[in-house]
Amino acid sequence: MHDHAHDHHHDHPHVQVDSSRRLVLALLMTLGFAFVEALAGMHAGSLALVGDAGHMLTDSLALGIAAMAAVLARRAPTERHSYGFARSKTLAAFANALFMLLLIALLVWQSIVRLGSPQPVNADTVTVVALIGLVVNIVVAFMLSGHGHDLNTRAALLHVIGDLLGSVAALASGLLIKLTGWMPIDALLAMLIAGLIASSTLGLLRSAMRTLMNGVPASLSLPEVGRALARVPGVTDIHDLHIWELDDRHFALSAHVGVRELKDWPGVLERLEAYCHRDFGIAHTTFQPELPAARPIHFMRPEKHHGPGAHDDPGRASA
Repeated sequence: MHDHAHDHHHDHPHVQVDSSRRLVLALLMTLGFAFVEALAGMHAGSLALVGDAGHMLTDSLALGIAAMAAVLARRAPTERHSYGFARSKTLAAFANALFMLLLIALLVWQSIVRLGSPQPVNADTVTVVALIGLVVNIVVAFMLSGHGHDLNTRAALLHVIGDLLGSVAALASGLLIKLTGWMPIDALLAMLIAGLIASSTLGLLRSAMRTLMNGVPASLSLPEVGRALARVPGVTDIHDLHIWELDDRHFALSAHVGVRELKDWPGVLERLEAYCHRDFGIAHTTFQPELPAARPIHFMRPEKHHGPGAHDDPGRASA
């Protein structure tokens, strides 16, 4: 016998729609400036600006994936996908994090190459375009920061922050090259930014991996939850306990619960559900009650009787 408690506490539709619109608007702004930056870079002969434009184009792709995942996550559950599609946002965040690690590797490699053979940079063009890019990225980051609680939007915001730091580096590079003429500063700043982005990206990757692998949420301890549930009045023991993330904001739990008598189960179930929701934020619970095992029957070796009427009784038992 299984008992389920379904209380998903889905986000309000208007909040989700607003988040999707912000992602789409961020996509359009990022994509538009990427083309502007690419044209300016080719006109000025600046490989740095062309490379940053390519970075923004890839970030536009990441924002597009995030926007599609946000729309998909609002679809109702189906017979094939009974939990719905909320985890599509986690999948998009995981893909974006992997993609970001690839970009970081390319950025570090290009920086090492440039340190070996610094390229001339048109400082004036780099400074002006980088300043415009900084403003665009600040606006986009501000748009997304208020809706950055789920992994999907956090992944998109991470890409935008990468662009923002890139604009800061390009601006600093342009100013320093204009003042000092020292070309290697461009590659050194790029490597520094790559390290900062990598730290955030690895954290995001770990969070997404935990959700996709049905790991215990980082905010919960499996032994602690088990001990707490075992203290609920009417419970004799808790075993086969599992806790996992439906997505990064909704948790689920299943467990086998020992009870002394089945008539106590309705009250025990109500207390377990209330405890999970109130103290651990777990809204989706599945509990299976189990009674104490019946006393085993011990079969005795039958005694052999001699004399008239003697017979063996193989069915004789004693508890």
